[in-house]
Amino acid sequence: MTLDEKIKNLPAQPGCYLHKNHKGDIIYVGKAKVLRNRVRQYFQGSRNMDAKTQELVSRIRDFEIIVTDNEKEALVLESNLIKLHKPKYNIMLKDDKQYPHVCLSVQEEFPRVYKVRKLEKNGSLYFGPYLPASLADKTVSLINREFQLRTCSDEVYEMYKRARRPCMEYQIKRCLAPCQSDLCSKKEYKEVTSDVRLLLEGKDKELAASLEERMLRASEELRFEQAAKYRDLLKTMRALHEQQKMMTMPDQDVDIFGYYREGKQIALQLFTMREGKIIGRREFYWEDLPEEGWNPSEFLGPVLEQYYTIGNYIPLEIHVPVDWDDRELLEQVLTEKRGQRVHILDPQRGKKRELIDLVEKNAKLGFEQRFRVIKPDFSKALLDLQEVLALPQLPNRIESFDISNIQGSDNVAAMVVCENGEMKKSDYRKFIIKTVEGADDFASMREAVYRRYSRLLREEKQLPDLVFIDGGKGQLSASAAAMHELGLADIPMVGIVKPRGKHEAISHLLVKGREHDPVFLEQTSPVLRLVQMIRDETHRFAVTYHRKRRAMRDFQSELTSIPGVGEKLKERLLRNFGSLKKVSQASVAELRPFVGQQKAEQIVEHFKQSLPSSK
Repeated sequence: MTLDEKIKNLPAQPGCYLHKNHKGDIIYVGKAKVLRNRVRQYFQGSRNMDAKTQELVSRIRDFEIIVTDNEKEALVLESNLIKLHKPKYNIMLKDDKQYPHVCLSVQEEFPRVYKVRKLEKNGSLYFGPYLPASLADKTVSLINREFQLRTCSDEVYEMYKRARRPCMEYQIKRCLAPCQSDLCSKKEYKEVTSDVRLLLEGKDKELAASLEERMLRASEELRFEQAAKYRDLLKTMRALHEQQKMMTMPDQDVDIFGYYREGKQIALQLFTMREGKIIGRREFYWEDLPEEGWNPSEFLGPVLEQYYTIGNYIPLEIHVPVDWDDRELLEQVLTEKRGQRVHILDPQRGKKRELIDLVEKNAKLGFEQRFRVIKPDFSKALLDLQEVLALPQLPNRIESFDISNIQGSDNVAAMVVCENGEMKKSDYRKFIIKTVEGADDFASMREAVYRRYSRLLREEKQLPDLVFIDGGKGQLSASAAAMHELGLADIPMVGIVKPRGKHEAISHLLVKGREHDPVFLEQTSPVLRLVQMIRDETHRFAVTYHRKRRAMRDFQSELTSIPGVGEKLKERLLRNFGSLKKVSQASVAELRPFVGQQKAEQIVEHFKQSLPSSK
């Protein structure tokens, strides 16, 4: 069917439409009370359209529609489609922070509850976001204390299951011990998991009624210990219910929005008020809004629709700085979702307006911190660097080397790349020093430099415009000798010298061939900031690699030095405990399932003697 035929056959019903470009990608999602009228407007001339809509229309090559029963369904569907497809021409809700959620891992045989900041499609149930963030920790702590779901990883769970005894969490009444079928059956654990889900879904009344019923039944069946447990849980639920009643009183359960905009950039802030106190704040930023024809009502409406129709919590009141066409429709959707009347207000005066003004002041402050932070002009810094070092050409590509070792052990080198003033991590390289024994930084630096550029020559890849060496005359001379041997003596090289006893600062620079004439930089110079950034990143990369190598060596040497512990056993312990430290801290009982009683005793005794601090 052609585009004209689709337009002619549009239904006069509510629903959503999805505009597509020539590649078939969805570039805009919208909703309509009457699809026929709304979609046709896009193809009836552009005289009354703003610049952004005109650009959108010029790119539409096809569209799809989804019919719904009513406008409210269309609004919810639109929000979900925007989140799913992230169309280019929709206003996308962008949050600067990952707020915590509580995860209930229902896909596991014995589910757990824990705090997360990233939501994954793994079958788990997520509840939140929690504002303030500490509320997520308190919720998880309450559930673990009162309902006693397991908190251990799958590896630890399997370990105790094989050991046929529960861990300390069970002893202190913080876990039901599902790892031991004689202590907790699947049916019992499933019942508790259902209770936790009701709690997280906010169905406190339903949970309390279920607990009371089970308490009475257990009492009638003379299972008094179980009845007491249900009684204690019931008390907790009733206390929580009273707290929540207080938190949902009118005029105390409010979300307040404010924004500040300049040009294409905007900062939007949300303050959450609970029990009459502002307890949380969220920040949202956009950088690519149209400058002409921008309408705050058209901006704010879609943002709130996305935020609340997809989110989990809905306040009784929402205060906004401007009204918009579909405000009443969103009110109806949120009222049905919450089960109580929800009001969206745009107060013009009084205390409510003063609160919006306060949020807008904070939005302006957030705007200035986000968009007006002065960054070094590294493009100009590169020109200044060329001038300061008297380089033959602009140093668009800078490669920087550093050595890391402890008294010569685990000797490694690292190289980072700065291209056009930006660090290019994809080109970073690491080297295990192979030909040098002991702490000889000069020879180590020579090996790293030689290996790097001999390879570039073989592979005919891009050479740098400038090379930084973290060190003084010795390191610079050794590196220069390697470059001379490769026929690359014309590539400028600079040694970055630190003042004695101060590893973070830079004393001066030494230019190859002019070592007698050190270059000192002003403390406020952009050139110094550029050099410092590259030097710090080189050092960080080298030290991180060195620590990783050392950790691997420590693990291998410590474990394989124990009689009877070979490569296979070492890998098994690493897989199940994760680190040497955890192996050294494990008890005989914890090690027994993996190595047997005799070797477990040997391992414990070894670390008892050689690593007393890890008891």
